[in-house]
Amino acid sequence: MNRKKRVLFILVPFALLMTFFFLVPLIYMLMSSFSNSEGFTLEHYQEVLTSSYILQGFKNSFALSVVSAFVALVASLLGVYSMTYLPEPVRERLLILSNLTSNFAGVPLAFAFIVLLGNSGLFTLALDSFGWDLSFSLYSWSGLLLIYIYFQLPLSIMLLYPIYYGIQQQWKDAAALLGASKFTFWKKIGLPILFPGIAGTFTILFANAIGAYASAYALTGSNFNLAAIRIGALIKGDIFAQPELASAIAVLLGVIMIIGMLLSEWLTRKTRKDLSER
Repeated sequence: MNRKKRVLFILVPFALLMTFFFLVPLIYMLMSSFSNSEGFTLEHYQEVLTSSYILQGFKNSFALSVVSAFVALVASLLGVYSMTYLPEPVRERLLILSNLTSNFAGVPLAFAFIVLLGNSGLFTLALDSFGWDLSFSLYSWSGLLLIYIYFQLPLSIMLLYPIYYGIQQQWKDAAALLGASKFTFWKKIGLPILFPGIAGTFTILFANAIGAYASAYALTGSNFNLAAIRIGALIKGDIFAQPELASAIAVLLGVIMIIGMLLSEWLTRKTRKDLSER
Protein backbone atom coordinates (compact mmCIF):
# COMPACT_ATOMS: atom_id res chain seq x y z
CA MET A 1 0.00 0.00 0.00
CA ASN A 2 2.84 2.39 0.80
CA ARG A 3 4.31 1.81 -2.64
CA LYS A 4 0.94 2.46 -4.31
CA LYS A 5 0.55 5.67 -2.31
CA ARG A 6 4.00 6.84 -3.38
CA VAL A 7 3.20 6.12 -7.02
CA LEU A 8 -0.11 7.99 -6.75
CA PHE A 9 1.62 10.89 -5.04
CA ILE A 10 4.16 11.08 -7.87
CA LEU A 11 1.36 11.01 -10.46
CA VAL A 12 -0.49 13.94 -8.87
CA PRO A 13 1.73 16.67 -10.44
CA PHE A 14 1.41 14.98 -13.85
CA ALA A 15 -2.37 14.76 -13.49
CA LEU A 16 -2.56 18.44 -12.51
CA LEU A 17 -0.35 19.39 -15.44
CA MET A 18 -2.54 17.46 -17.88
CA THR A 19 -5.69 18.94 -16.37
CA PHE A 20 -4.72 22.61 -16.38
CA PHE A 21 -2.62 22.69 -19.56
CA PHE A 22 -4.54 20.23 -21.74
CA LEU A 23 -8.01 19.31 -20.56
CA VAL A 24 -9.13 22.73 -19.33
CA PRO A 25 -8.04 24.59 -22.53
CA LEU A 26 -9.60 21.82 -24.64
CA ILE A 27 -12.92 22.01 -22.81
CA TYR A 28 -12.88 25.82 -22.96
CA MET A 29 -12.19 25.71 -26.70
CA LEU A 30 -15.11 23.31 -27.28
CA MET A 31 -17.45 25.44 -25.18
CA SER A 32 -16.29 28.63 -26.88
CA SER A 33 -16.89 27.18 -30.36
CA PHE A 34 -20.56 26.56 -29.50
CA SER A 35 -21.29 29.86 -27.76
CA ASN A 36 -21.81 33.55 -28.39
CA SER A 37 -23.16 36.48 -26.40
CA GLU A 38 -26.65 34.95 -26.47
CA GLY A 39 -25.67 31.43 -25.42
CA PHE A 40 -25.47 28.16 -27.38
CA THR A 41 -25.11 28.48 -31.15
CA LEU A 42 -23.89 26.68 -34.25
CA GLU A 43 -23.29 29.85 -36.23
CA HIS A 44 -19.50 29.63 -35.93
CA TYR A 45 -19.42 26.21 -37.56
CA GLN A 46 -21.90 27.40 -40.16
CA GLU A 47 -19.63 30.33 -40.96
CA VAL A 48 -16.58 28.07 -41.22
CA LEU A 49 -18.35 25.67 -43.59
CA THR A 50 -19.80 28.42 -45.78
CA SER A 51 -16.87 30.84 -45.90
CA SER A 52 -14.86 30.29 -49.09
CA TYR A 53 -11.85 32.04 -47.53
CA ILE A 54 -11.73 29.77 -44.47
CA LEU A 55 -12.34 26.67 -46.58
CA GLN A 56 -9.48 27.76 -48.81
CA GLY A 57 -7.29 27.86 -45.70
CA PHE A 58 -8.28 24.28 -44.86
CA LYS A 59 -7.63 23.20 -48.45
CA ASN A 60 -4.18 24.83 -48.50
CA SER A 61 -3.27 23.34 -45.11
CA PHE A 62 -4.44 19.88 -46.14
CA ALA A 63 -2.59 19.95 -49.47
CA LEU A 64 0.61 21.33 -47.92
CA SER A 65 0.52 18.74 -45.13
CA VAL A 66 -0.15 15.76 -47.42
CA VAL A 67 2.47 16.70 -50.01
CA SER A 68 5.18 17.56 -47.46
CA ALA A 69 4.49 14.40 -45.44
CA PHE A 70 4.57 12.21 -48.57
CA VAL A 71 7.80 13.73 -49.94
CA ALA A 72 9.51 13.56 -46.54
CA LEU A 73 8.32 9.97 -46.05
CA VAL A 74 9.63 8.76 -49.42
CA ALA A 75 12.96 10.57 -48.99
CA SER A 76 13.43 9.27 -45.44
CA LEU A 77 12.51 5.69 -46.48
CA LEU A 78 15.31 5.73 -49.03
CA GLY A 79 17.64 7.53 -46.64
CA VAL A 80 17.08 5.17 -43.72
CA TYR A 81 17.43 2.15 -46.00
CA SER A 82 20.81 3.50 -47.11
CA MET A 83 21.79 4.16 -43.49
CA THR A 84 21.40 0.47 -42.64
CA TYR A 85 24.42 -0.28 -44.86
CA LEU A 86 26.65 2.25 -43.11
CA PRO A 87 28.95 1.43 -40.19
CA GLU A 88 27.37 1.80 -36.77
CA PRO A 89 29.43 4.88 -35.69
CA VAL A 90 28.32 6.72 -38.85
CA ARG A 91 24.68 5.75 -38.24
CA GLU A 92 24.88 7.04 -34.67
CA ARG A 93 26.25 10.39 -35.83
CA LEU A 94 23.54 10.70 -38.47
CA LEU A 95 20.86 9.93 -35.88
CA ILE A 96 22.28 12.56 -33.53
CA LEU A 97 22.22 15.06 -36.40
CA SER A 98 18.62 14.10 -37.22
CA ASN A 99 17.65 14.48 -33.58
CA LEU A 100 19.16 17.96 -33.44
CA THR A 101 17.63 19.17 -36.71
CA SER A 102 14.19 17.77 -35.79
CA ASN A 103 14.04 20.45 -33.08
CA PHE A 104 15.07 23.22 -35.47
CA ALA A 105 11.72 24.66 -36.55
CA GLY A 106 9.49 27.67 -36.10
CA VAL A 107 10.81 31.23 -36.38
CA PRO A 108 14.56 30.30 -36.36
CA LEU A 109 13.99 27.93 -39.31
CA ALA A 110 12.09 30.56 -41.29
CA PHE A 111 14.80 33.15 -40.56
CA ALA A 112 17.53 30.72 -41.68
CA PHE A 113 15.77 30.12 -44.99
CA ILE A 114 15.24 33.87 -45.50
CA VAL A 115 18.97 34.47 -44.94
CA LEU A 116 19.86 31.75 -47.46
CA LEU A 117 17.08 31.80 -50.06
CA GLY A 118 15.22 35.09 -49.54
CA ASN A 119 15.14 37.88 -52.09
CA SER A 120 18.51 39.08 -50.77
CA GLY A 121 19.62 35.70 -49.45
CA LEU A 122 23.15 34.34 -49.67
CA PHE A 123 22.44 31.65 -52.26
CA THR A 124 20.07 33.91 -54.22
CA LEU A 125 22.69 36.66 -54.60
CA ALA A 126 25.43 34.11 -55.36
CA LEU A 127 23.39 32.58 -58.18
CA ASP A 128 22.40 36.01 -59.50
CA SER A 129 26.06 36.95 -59.72
CA PHE A 130 26.55 34.01 -62.10
CA GLY A 131 23.50 35.03 -64.14
CA TRP A 132 21.33 32.14 -62.93
CA ASP A 133 17.69 32.90 -62.22
CA LEU A 134 15.95 30.13 -60.26
CA SER A 135 12.48 31.64 -60.75
CA PHE A 136 11.84 30.60 -57.17
CA SER A 137 10.11 32.63 -54.48
CA LEU A 138 10.62 31.61 -50.88
CA TYR A 139 7.45 33.47 -49.92
CA SER A 140 5.13 31.29 -52.00
CA TRP A 141 3.62 27.80 -51.96
CA SER A 142 6.90 26.24 -53.13
CA GLY A 143 8.85 28.07 -50.41
CA LEU A 144 6.48 26.92 -47.70
CA LEU A 145 6.62 23.37 -49.06
CA LEU A 146 10.42 23.43 -48.94
CA ILE A 147 10.42 24.54 -45.30
CA TYR A 148 7.79 21.97 -44.32
CA ILE A 149 9.74 19.17 -45.98
CA TYR A 150 12.89 20.34 -44.20
CA PHE A 151 11.43 20.06 -40.70
CA GLN A 152 9.53 16.87 -41.58
CA LEU A 153 12.56 14.94 -42.81
CA PRO A 154 14.54 14.50 -39.56
CA LEU A 155 11.39 13.58 -37.64
CA SER A 156 10.54 11.00 -40.29
CA ILE A 157 14.04 9.53 -40.12
CA MET A 158 13.86 9.22 -36.34
CA LEU A 159 10.50 7.43 -36.59
CA LEU A 160 11.37 5.12 -39.49
CA TYR A 161 14.86 4.07 -38.43
CA PRO A 162 13.77 1.48 -35.83
CA ILE A 163 11.21 -0.25 -38.08
CA TYR A 164 13.85 -1.42 -40.56
CA TYR A 165 15.28 -3.65 -37.87
CA GLY A 166 11.99 -5.56 -37.85
CA ILE A 167 13.17 -7.11 -41.12
CA GLN A 168 15.29 -10.05 -40.09
CA GLN A 169 18.29 -11.12 -42.18
CA GLN A 170 17.16 -14.76 -42.30
CA TRP A 171 14.02 -13.70 -44.13
CA LYS A 172 16.15 -12.12 -46.86
CA ASP A 173 18.35 -15.23 -47.00
CA ALA A 174 15.34 -17.55 -47.20
CA ALA A 175 13.75 -15.46 -49.97
CA ALA A 176 17.04 -15.44 -51.91
CA LEU A 177 17.35 -19.25 -51.59
CA LEU A 178 13.83 -19.60 -53.00
CA GLY A 179 14.80 -17.50 -56.00
CA ALA A 180 13.15 -14.21 -55.02
CA SER A 181 14.81 -11.02 -56.18
CA LYS A 182 15.31 -8.05 -53.86
CA PHE A 183 12.38 -6.30 -55.52
CA THR A 184 10.13 -9.33 -54.95
CA PHE A 185 11.25 -9.61 -51.32
CA TRP A 186 10.42 -5.98 -50.56
CA LYS A 187 7.15 -6.16 -52.49
CA LYS A 188 5.86 -9.40 -50.92
CA ILE A 189 7.50 -9.38 -47.48
CA GLY A 190 9.39 -6.23 -46.57
CA LEU A 191 6.91 -3.48 -47.36
CA PRO A 192 3.84 -5.29 -45.94
CA ILE A 193 5.72 -5.74 -42.65
CA LEU A 194 6.90 -2.13 -42.66
CA PHE A 195 3.54 -0.70 -43.74
CA PRO A 196 2.02 -0.24 -40.24
CA GLY A 197 5.06 1.80 -39.20
CA ILE A 198 5.02 3.74 -42.47
CA ALA A 199 1.31 4.53 -42.10
CA GLY A 200 1.81 5.65 -38.51
CA THR A 201 4.75 7.83 -39.49
CA PHE A 202 2.74 9.46 -42.29
CA THR A 203 -0.06 10.25 -39.83
CA ILE A 204 2.37 11.88 -37.39
CA LEU A 205 3.98 13.90 -40.19
CA PHE A 206 0.55 15.00 -41.44
CA ALA A 207 -0.52 16.12 -37.96
CA ASN A 208 2.84 17.82 -37.41
CA ALA A 209 2.43 19.82 -40.63
CA ILE A 210 -1.25 20.73 -40.47
CA GLY A 211 -0.83 22.22 -37.01
CA ALA A 212 2.38 24.12 -37.80
CA TYR A 213 2.06 27.87 -37.33
CA ALA A 214 5.30 29.65 -36.42
CA SER A 215 7.36 28.81 -39.54
CA ALA A 216 4.55 29.66 -41.96
CA TYR A 217 3.64 32.88 -40.18
CA ALA A 218 7.25 34.04 -39.82
CA LEU A 219 7.81 33.44 -43.53
CA THR A 220 4.60 34.75 -45.09
CA GLY A 221 2.73 36.53 -42.30
CA SER A 222 -0.96 36.56 -43.24
CA ASN A 223 -0.24 36.64 -46.98
CA PHE A 224 -0.71 32.88 -47.39
CA ASN A 225 -4.03 31.44 -46.30
CA LEU A 226 -3.62 28.48 -43.92
CA ALA A 227 -6.01 27.23 -41.26
CA ALA A 228 -3.45 27.69 -38.46
CA ILE A 229 -2.73 31.25 -39.59
CA ARG A 230 -6.49 31.98 -39.69
CA ILE A 231 -6.78 30.82 -36.07
CA GLY A 232 -3.92 33.08 -34.99
CA ALA A 233 -5.33 36.06 -36.87
CA LEU A 234 -8.79 35.63 -35.33
CA ILE A 235 -7.41 35.32 -31.81
CA LYS A 236 -5.04 38.29 -31.88
CA GLY A 237 -7.48 40.37 -33.92
CA ASP A 238 -5.78 41.51 -37.13
CA ILE A 239 -9.10 43.25 -37.93
CA PHE A 240 -11.16 42.39 -34.85
CA ALA A 241 -10.89 39.42 -32.51
CA GLN A 242 -13.20 36.45 -32.98
CA PRO A 243 -11.94 33.80 -30.54
CA GLU A 244 -15.17 31.78 -30.83
CA LEU A 245 -14.74 31.42 -34.59
CA ALA A 246 -11.08 30.56 -34.06
CA SER A 247 -12.15 27.84 -31.62
CA ALA A 248 -14.52 26.38 -34.23
CA ILE A 249 -11.72 26.27 -36.81
CA ALA A 250 -9.41 24.63 -34.26
CA VAL A 251 -12.03 22.00 -33.40
CA LEU A 252 -12.52 21.12 -37.08
CA LEU A 253 -8.75 21.00 -37.52
CA GLY A 254 -8.59 18.57 -34.61
CA VAL A 255 -11.35 16.47 -36.16
CA ILE A 256 -9.32 16.22 -39.38
CA MET A 257 -6.32 15.00 -37.37
CA ILE A 258 -8.44 12.43 -35.53
CA ILE A 259 -9.91 11.14 -38.80
CA GLY A 260 -6.39 10.77 -40.18
CA MET A 261 -5.26 8.82 -37.12
CA LEU A 262 -8.33 6.56 -37.29
CA LEU A 263 -7.69 5.83 -40.96
CA SER A 264 -4.07 5.02 -40.16
CA GLU A 265 -5.14 2.71 -37.35
CA TRP A 266 -7.66 0.98 -39.63
CA LEU A 267 -5.06 0.46 -42.36
CA THR A 268 -2.57 -0.86 -39.79
CA ARG A 269 -5.03 -3.39 -38.38
CA LYS A 270 -6.09 -4.47 -41.86
CA THR A 271 -2.50 -5.00 -42.94
CA ARG A 272 -1.64 -6.98 -39.82
CA LYS A 273 -4.75 -9.10 -40.27
CA ASP A 274 -3.85 -9.83 -43.90
CA LEU A 275 -0.32 -10.76 -42.87
CA SER A 276 -1.55 -13.12 -40.15
CA GLU A 277 -3.86 -14.87 -42.64
CA ARG A 278 -1.07 -15.57 -45.12
